[in-house]
Amino acid sequence: MAASSAYKDAGVDVHAGYEAVSLIKKHVQSTMRPEVLADVGGFAAMFSLESFKGLQAPVMVSSTDGVGTKLKIAFLADNHTTVGIDCVAMCVNDLITCGATPLFFLDYIACGKVAPARIEQIVAGMAEGCRQAGASLIGGETAEHPGMMPEDEYDLAGFSCGIIDRANIIDGSKIVKNDLLIGIASSGVHSNGFSLIRHVLKPEISNINKHVDEFGVTLGEELLRPTRIYVKSALELVEKIEIKGFANITGGGFFENIPRMFPDGVGGQVELGSWQIPPVFEYIQKTGKIAEADMFSTFNMGIGMVAAVSEENADAAIAVLHELGERAFVIGRVVKGEGLCLR
Repeated sequence: MAASSAYKDAGVDVHAGYEAVSLIKKHVQSTMRPEVLADVGGFAAMFSLESFKGLQAPVMVSSTDGVGTKLKIAFLADNHTTVGIDCVAMCVNDLITCGATPLFFLDYIACGKVAPARIEQIVAGMAEGCRQAGASLIGGETAEHPGMMPEDEYDLAGFSCGIIDRANIIDGSKIVKNDLLIGIASSGVHSNGFSLIRHVLKPEISNINKHVDEFGVTLGEELLRPTRIYVKSALELVEKIEIKGFANITGGGFFENIPRMFPDGVGGQVELGSWQIPPVFEYIQKTGKIAEADMFSTFNMGIGMVAAVSEENADAAIAVLHELGERAFVIGRVVKGEGLCLR
């Protein structure tokens, strides 16, 4: 007890950590797949692979990411309910680009001071993201860093692992000239480009809760819309249609991410006007007087995931996505060359 008291005097309250674990247990347990072998609170998490014996050549797939400076918006709005979803989304949306099924997710929360209620909000969001992705939140770490971080701030990172049979890996190698690019709508800005957003829109306590006519909601509500998780739609699409490649539109926008799925010798041509760009991007561009190329190099511009399919499969793919509740559009095609152009 004396040691704990001394540690508290140094700025670390272990009892607050215990309380946080107690509060998050119900959220974590709501994500559990039958393969999870250990309860919350152990030193290590365990996940059985017995149920995947039917795979001929199982391949484990992993991804790690964080939420970035979008957290600054959460601090200003004092709203921590959605950034956990973002953290999961940033990992699992990368996993599915090769066709993998996400299995589990682990988080790392670093904070200046453990505030149990706030930690619960964050982890509740992670649990919601995991439920959307069909993955289990099997472990994590909450680290208190007094003197290193402000007491009311935190950082989030996550790690996810998935599985796929080697023969089913989507690697873009089958993409050829004249294949079509299908864009699946985003839910907004997602979790990229926030350093530019903060530079242009200058969110502060004084305006974060101000209604913006262009959005129909407050500035904070628009910017904190959680990243859309495409796992269930993408995996069902793969079951029904031959998907030759996926690109997750994250940092680097269209110009960096779409070409990542192309084999040598081909590039992409995106048709402007083939989808409706959400008002938030037009507002950012107008306010910051940002060039169109810079917008498409930074933001998702309303398209969160892109799939490459043969021309004859495009209509069927869009029909499947619409049935799944996604908004999807043919936004361009594969052309001879390299990189990406807008027209």
